[in-house]
Amino acid sequence: MGLIPIPRTDLTDADVTSALGRAVSLIDLILDVLAEADPLGLRRRLDCVDIPGTKAWEAKDRAARIRWWVRRVGALDTVLVAFPGVFGAVADRLPVQDLLGFTNQAIVLCAVAREYGITDTPTRVRMLAAVLCAREVSDQAESEPAVPDPGWSTMSLPRKVWHLAGILNAIGAELGKRPHPKGVFRYLGMLPWLGAVADYFGEYGALMRAAAAGETWITLHTNVIGSAAGQ
Repeated sequence: MGLIPIPRTDLTDADVTSALGRAVSLIDLILDVLAEADPLGLRRRLDCVDIPGTKAWEAKDRAARIRWWVRRVGALDTVLVAFPGVFGAVADRLPVQDLLGFTNQAIVLCAVAREYGITDTPTRVRMLAAVLCAREVSDQAESEPAVPDPGWSTMSLPRKVWHLAGILNAIGAELGKRPHPKGVFRYLGMLPWLGAVADYFGEYGALMRAAAAGETWITLHTNVIGSAAGQ
């Protein structure tokens, strides 16, 4: 026990939903960039490529689209999540990995919700609270929509994600409740340099479990059908 006791503040459901509500608004903007941006005109020229906005994408069923979000977008973001692992056990003393992991999982979970046709903020806030914070919150809990900074449209995608992480950092202790890498990866993650590789595979596995948990929550708490049935 420390010489100076640190006061503990328990976050209310309203505190959590407020931060998650703001996060969802920004995640929508990030997903719009990922799904619609086409600076080189590749979507118009390469309809055979399975990316959002192409004929090949339209031909995919829901399960295949969700796999794309997890394996392409989520897996790429996991590189950033795992990077602190190069410092081995030292990284465990820093909250940045949980913050980035939580952010990555929140983005993918909102993408999963989109593929189920769920775009309203209250439902997605409830899903994120349940899957990532182990909280059951009501639709009545207030969620504050985000007002993007004036320079948001000119920010690069990594800066958008970092800005989102800053908002999610407001829920502090809740970050540690998200799905985490399994034990073996957490032990290997304590090793310098090798820890980054172990953290990557561990975080990617945690991301897959979070996405699956999101689908389960959606099928149990909404009127949509499961992904196994397609669209």
